[in-house]
Amino acid sequence: MADDTAGLIESLGLGSAHVTGLSMGGMIAQSLAIRHPARVRSLASIMSTTGDRAVGQSTSEALAMVGRRGPSERTAAIEHGVLVWRTLRSPGYPFDEAAARDRIARSYDRSFYPTGAARQLAAIVSQRNRTQALAGVKVHAVVIHGANDPLVHVSGGEATARAIPGARLVVVPGMGHDLPEGVWPIVIDAIAENAQGKGASRP
Repeated sequence: MADDTAGLIESLGLGSAHVTGLSMGGMIAQSLAIRHPARVRSLASIMSTTGDRAVGQSTSEALAMVGRRGPSERTAAIEHGVLVWRTLRSPGYPFDEAAARDRIARSYDRSFYPTGAARQLAAIVSQRNRTQALAGVKVHAVVIHGANDPLVHVSGGEATARAIPGARLVVVPGMGHDLPEGVWPIVIDAIAENAQGKGASRP
């Protein structure tokens, strides 16, 4: 997927891009910066980890919930999705159930494909440890992580920031494994400042 992203950037004629990845997307973004450094202008890794099994571990409740195969019928599948996001939600911010339900319903209608979710989980579990390779990343990087993330413990973000030279770590109190509206200003500002070369020092 990192190679596909590099190919897309090239095909669009962009040369390089400011790259932001969330959760597994953060792992892909890190891999992109490692494998295709010329395609990355800046890197923002959000609620992700390095692949080191000693960090970023899930709580048993969160792991059980995301690993559970949900029902296939639309209404039941949506209710299951709401339960999943209630488990992963940010405890320091209000949970907008109506918005979550709408997002899950639209996702179901666009493409209900449980096998894809299983493959995504397999890709995460089988990822390699990128810690050593991340030491070679030379772009401005910001690592954003919720202090209360039940799916990827904050230690995963802390390890990522340590691994990338000069990376800035932004830990958001009360944030879980989602992006409630209350954290948007923090996350947006951190990404924008990083893209502008602010807030982080390069070695």
